[in-house]
Amino acid sequence: MEGCVFCNTDDREIIAENNFAQAFYDHFPVNEGHVLIVSKRHVESFFDADPQEIDAINKIAFEVKNYLDGKYNPDGYNIGVNIGRAAGQTIFHLHVHVIPRYAGDVDDPRGGVRRVKKSMVPYYPER
Repeated sequence: MEGCVFCNTDDREIIAENNFAQAFYDHFPVNEGHVLIVSKRHVESFFDADPQEIDAINKIAFEVKNYLDGKYNPDGYNIGVNIGRAAGQTIFHLHVHVIPRYAGDVDDPRGGVRRVKKSMVPYYPER
């Protein structure tokens, strides 16, 4: 699609690829090893993809995890998809973030993605 940064760039190191998706490092990483998995077909969001594409993205996620485990040895991962402006999506081409997490990269990681915004009710997980 004309003007789409994911459809019109060749300056990326492909980490994993199949017929429906490819994975490469995020140009604006949250943590060392932050990878994006992007659909090859231009669709705006996760909910616009077909089951075959979602399956292909999931398969690549496991390949990416194995690759990142070997290269960076992270202590955990966040996997996320922003869908729509209200959720923070800025590039309207389906992409999944795979973000390695490291012990001590934040003071208190409890709650993970739940801490993107203030909760409607207090979150008190058991330790």
